[in-house]
Amino acid sequence: MSFGKNPHVAKAELAEQKAREARDEIAREQAWLEAARRWDRAAERETDAKRKQVYFDKGEQARVNATQRPDAPEPEPALPTARAGDRKLLN
Repeated sequence: MSFGKNPHVAKAELAEQKAREARDEIAREQAWLEAARRWDRAAERETDAKRKQVYFDKGEQARVNATQRPDAPEPEPALPTARAGDRKLLN
């Protein structure tokens, strides 16, 4: 381990990799929650404000990933609809 490096970042990335490779739902959820805890620890030890915020955001995303089902389809963005009087959208 070198001086000045945050050891929790590597551990969090490893936990995320473990979550992506998990074979069952419970293991996947637990691995994402572990990754979130590791990102929180990395953020607590970080002195740079930008990196600290990035690590907190990654922790929140890991918690969201823990609650989502992997086989659930992603929601599609809403497409703009053409109104009868709007000719600019019609060609």
